[in-house]
Amino acid sequence: MYNFSLTICKNRIFIRIDCVYLYKFIESMLNRRILRVKAFKALYAYAENPGMSLADTEAYLCASCEATRELYLFLLSSIVPLTGEAEQRIRAAQEKFNPTEEERNPNLKFVNNSLTKYFAQDPDFVKIIGKKKYAWDQYDVFLYNLYETVSSSPYFRKYMESGESSLKEDAALWVKIFENCYEDNNDLAAILEDLSMFWSDDLGYALLCCVRTLQEIGNGGQWKLPPLYQSEMPGSGKPESDKAFVTNLLRKAYARFSEYMQMIDERTPKWDLDRICVTDLCLIACGLAESEAFPEVSPRIIINEYVEISKYYSTPVSRQFVNGLLDRIINKKD
Repeated sequence: MYNFSLTICKNRIFIRIDCVYLYKFIESMLNRRILRVKAFKALYAYAENPGMSLADTEAYLCASCEATRELYLFLLSSIVPLTGEAEQRIRAAQEKFNPTEEERNPNLKFVNNSLTKYFAQDPDFVKIIGKKKYAWDQYDVFLYNLYETVSSSPYFRKYMESGESSLKEDAALWVKIFENCYEDNNDLAAILEDLSMFWSDDLGYALLCCVRTLQEIGNGGQWKLPPLYQSEMPGSGKPESDKAFVTNLLRKAYARFSEYMQMIDERTPKWDLDRICVTDLCLIACGLAESEAFPEVSPRIIINEYVEISKYYSTPVSRQFVNGLLDRIINKKD
């Protein structure tokens, strides 16, 4: 498992902090911290909609987990149409009544980049993108603006002026594009929000997975659809199932949610439970559920995990609140 820091809501920091890990190819889409986040969000959905059955809540969890890989595929599928936008502009310039010398003899390095050809011709990638019916045709304005941003960047000009021509250099360019042009992009955020309620929060992590894929291909690796769970990897040697981990975590939190709320209520006599942030309640419930479902995991690790998650999904004071309640209840300090 990679030592990721959770900065899903701060995509730029997420990618740059973890760049030292990017040269190792994707083993699976979801690590344990991301799975904890998924379980927490599913429990939050239940807390906000108490009518949800356990089956409904588990279906929400499964959809949330699969959505990360689907977003990864959707983002990778933008490589070919973005290159097509550049090619279309070159053809339009050549067909002008009186094109300039540069327009008659354009620099075709980006249009002919080998990474685009790789994804356009890889049978497995083409098949799965076709099956998912991912298409960027309706987002021509986004592609136009994206190419404007890319083509005006210093790293793109440096790439176009370089005398080198290699898959590694092409992959390095696409890494910069994904790192610099997809995050904090309001137009892309609007597209993702329209397509899936899960995708906006998953963007930072999906971009990290895309970057790892591009770097691996640039180093001579072959693309293959990454398994969703690490324990699904051939020869992983992991006896436990990551899917079982997150499912059992959610089931325990769901089944004992009312009891956990009672535990919290008893330890916060000066607070009305209805006044406590729902995200904090769900984080504490997940921590308590994990400590019961997986007693072999150190309480310190469990508490630290949910405190870290609270930094990005709750209020500024949640860190101390979540830490204190989990410590008192799990370690039976009262």
